[in-house]
Amino acid sequence: MVIALTLLPAMLGFAGTRISAGKLKTRRMRAIEQGEREPMGVRWSRFVLRNPVKVLAVSVAGLLLLAVPALSLQLGMAGDEAATPGSTQRTAYDTITDGFGPGYNGPLTVVVDARGSHDPKAAARDAVTLLGDLPDVASVTPATFNATGDVALIRAVPGSSPTSEDTVGLVSDIRDRAAALHDDTGAELMVTGTTALNIDISDKLNDALIPYLCVVVGLALILLMLVFRSILVPLKAAAGFLLSVLATLGVVVAVFQWGWLADVFGVDQTGPIVSVLPIFMVGVVFGLAMDYQVFLVTRMREEYVHGAEPREAVIAGFRHGARVVTAAAVIMISVFAGFLFSDTALIKSIGLGLAAAVFFDAFVVRMTIVPAVMALLGHRAWALPGRLDRILPNVDVEGEKLRHLLEADAERPGGETEGEEISEPVRTGKG
Repeated sequence: MVIALTLLPAMLGFAGTRISAGKLKTRRMRAIEQGEREPMGVRWSRFVLRNPVKVLAVSVAGLLLLAVPALSLQLGMAGDEAATPGSTQRTAYDTITDGFGPGYNGPLTVVVDARGSHDPKAAARDAVTLLGDLPDVASVTPATFNATGDVALIRAVPGSSPTSEDTVGLVSDIRDRAAALHDDTGAELMVTGTTALNIDISDKLNDALIPYLCVVVGLALILLMLVFRSILVPLKAAAGFLLSVLATLGVVVAVFQWGWLADVFGVDQTGPIVSVLPIFMVGVVFGLAMDYQVFLVTRMREEYVHGAEPREAVIAGFRHGARVVTAAAVIMISVFAGFLFSDTALIKSIGLGLAAAVFFDAFVVRMTIVPAVMALLGHRAWALPGRLDRILPNVDVEGEKLRHLLEADAERPGGETEGEEISEPVRTGKG
């Protein structure tokens, strides 16, 4: 950002008009420059403005349909089962699974703290019996005590793989029954080990997702209200972002969890989605989505405050911003799609998730849903209640105050304004 605001303008200043020398122009571009043809962005915006209800309904319905698999989202930490086929980690995992069962790749370490028990050995035996009676336990080793004989370790092997829902349920069952063991023997029962740790991390990240979304979206709403002097425009931007995120999660679940099109993307092992992916994806995609929102809507706002009608403001926004959004989105989609050539499932899921999210947000939300909603809202899109108008500082991105000052200066005889206070005209009827 610092380079863009300092070094880039300086380099452009040195280049001068030579920066345009040798510019490649096609016949279509020359026709657009000469006014003989309209840009694709303008033609698309006019189509959306002619059919706002149909376009909005189809776009929202399509994103919601893609989001349906997200209802089955399962989060987990990637283990050796997600390693590259043929690697030593994956070979060892498959060998253990074939020879002993999938649970031997992620045994649970159960700790019996019997320092508060009158009979530590009896408490440990009760714990072994409790574990053996659980439905998804393949084997339980006898308790191993420490030197003082009051703390024991028990190794419990699940019947399912470390990342399966059955193993998650098993860890939960053991912890739920710890209270009963404490009441009977006075001993504490705890579960640890890599498998239990990964389950706990996944739960923490899953619980943090909604608060994280609320903080990010809430701060963005405030900033967008400052820039656009509107309530509905920021709400629309946030709602569109949530739609694109849900649709992306649906696509990721369908491919990496359900196995749809797994052969196309080279996914040979399905399973839970990596826990860090949703939070990572939300952070990256939200920044890109707000960039695209600002690229398009800032120009619409500028045209509107300078007197254009709402529909003409939308067309002007697309005339000047659609090409920028398209180029930026294509670049980011290409970069993220390159991750799909990785042999690691985690990298593949990140690549597919980010590429799909940018595609949905740039082309479906920002360039389809946004103009349709703006057409339906009309002047109301730019309305701001009087109380909020007085509370929020006016950053005046479009230079509206400057225009009013210049108009007032031109209306005065001789244009003399020195020493006189100019009151800013208030635009009415358009928010």
